[in-house]
Amino acid sequence: MPENNIRIIGNSFGSLNGRPVTEFVITNSNGLQAGIINYGGIITKIIVPDRNGVLGDVVTGYETFEGFLQSGNPYFGAIIGRCANRMAKGKFLLNGKEYQLSKNAGNNSLHGGIKGFDKVIWESEVIPGKGVRLSYLSKDGEEGYPGNLNVAVVFSLTDQNEFCLEYSATTDKATPVNLTSHPYFNLSAWKNAKILSHQLQIKATHFTVTDDSLVPTGELRSVAGGPLDFTVEKPIGRDIAMLNGGYDNNYVLDKTGEGLELAAIVTDQETGRKMEVLTTEPGLQLYTTNSIDEDLLYTKGAVKYEKHCAFCLEAQHYPDSPNQASFPTTILNPGEVYRQTTSYKFSVVS
Repeated sequence: MPENNIRIIGNSFGSLNGRPVTEFVITNSNGLQAGIINYGGIITKIIVPDRNGVLGDVVTGYETFEGFLQSGNPYFGAIIGRCANRMAKGKFLLNGKEYQLSKNAGNNSLHGGIKGFDKVIWESEVIPGKGVRLSYLSKDGEEGYPGNLNVAVVFSLTDQNEFCLEYSATTDKATPVNLTSHPYFNLSAWKNAKILSHQLQIKATHFTVTDDSLVPTGELRSVAGGPLDFTVEKPIGRDIAMLNGGYDNNYVLDKTGEGLELAAIVTDQETGRKMEVLTTEPGLQLYTTNSIDEDLLYTKGAVKYEKHCAFCLEAQHYPDSPNQASFPTTILNPGEVYRQTTSYKFSVVS
């Protein structure tokens, strides 16, 4: 049932090649707001209260559309597809045929290729009392992927301060599909320029081991006793110096089924903001903004984004799954429906 307290307003945010870009702002009765544009399905803002009721924007982004078009924009807030994360050597074998993808990360394909779902205009439809639905047709051969893929993402907000993304997709030819959203969070709303003091817990006892190019080797290894161990809440920065630059790791979630389950909890003690991540996906990528162009223009409030200024928790299947027979499959066949749900629930601690 629609929630009558949920308001959706569409505002002009620019244009691209003569096509309008609209920002849809969803607001609940508590003042929490989420902004989404139909370019890249980008989350432009998430405004949530702290323990004193003071509202603050907890995601990175830009004041203007031009910011998102910058070459240095690191996928801020975007929908990622057709396949999130890395694909080894930019290719995979499916039903006896090898497919060559666009390479945009050394010898690998990253986040869908040169022009992934983050760089296209989606069709949009307001869902009264709930949110907005974005849809996109990824044509057969786009970035090297087979099949015409019809994708939809519903962004919604509840009066329980849950911001939810519901994904679906169908295809006319077998193809890998691994979608995610790429918001960068700082729960202090930049009262603190870094997120190293944020407390994080991840419901995962194993992670996917990677090679030097961050492509999985196929091994699942225990996090126990090492810097990747977030089974018990700890500051993000406590062990970060033990890693090469920071966290960029896929966690194997300890799920009990295929439903929506708690995957991670993050708390900023200074402001009291708390975020729970729930997902139907088997994996969760933790990224701590290890490298960023510090000369990015048009940033919100003239905030200078720097190393470790934000974190990402990207719910997805394991990276390079089409090339790893032991990983859960990401292959979508004709007649099947891809479905995924990820929810960010906000609250405060005393």
